[in-house]
Amino acid sequence: MEAVALAHDLRAVFARLGVDAFLSDWPDLVPGRAVAARVLPVCRWLEQAVAGAPPDLVPLVRGLREGAADLPWGQTYGAQDFGAAFLDGYGWTELIGLRGPMASCRVAVGFLVLGPGVDYPSHAHEAEEIYLPLSGAALWQRGDADYAEVQPGACIHHESWVPHAMRTGAEPLVAAYVWRGGDLAAKSRIVA
Repeated sequence: MEAVALAHDLRAVFARLGVDAFLSDWPDLVPGRAVAARVLPVCRWLEQAVAGAPPDLVPLVRGLREGAADLPWGQTYGAQDFGAAFLDGYGWTELIGLRGPMASCRVAVGFLVLGPGVDYPSHAHEAEEIYLPLSGAALWQRGDADYAEVQPGACIHHESWVPHAMRTGAEPLVAAYVWRGGDLAAKSRIVA
């Protein structure tokens, strides 16, 4: 599935959740820049993620799997940050934003994929963010709270600079995200 179609379908899913403030800056879905496709090792988990998605989210996760080879997958961190094993199970792709095929300086929209057994340490960033897990029950931590399991389809909101972390178990996690405000390309700060 091409990036425009993925972004269109993702917007429809977010609209059903009533997160209108995050959708108000959603740009016209017209590819405005050429981006180089780059696949990461974490993309191997997309097939399992399709099988683990709830029925209403399967088309979106399937579309991501089908279009993965044509998307610009990236990693914000390097091996010096969390080690090579983390990088093997971590990656994201941006559809809309400063790096995606659809340009926006107001929102960044894309997908995060974490393989099984990944601990994404506590981090924070200036941009306000919502996550929507699409496949894979994972543990999420917000601020100083304990980790809590979040099922696919439950929207997660992080205000600017609120620390948050994720842990996957036996299943990979696929989550859609929308960032708004602040530097949309900034590297998150790791919270010790």
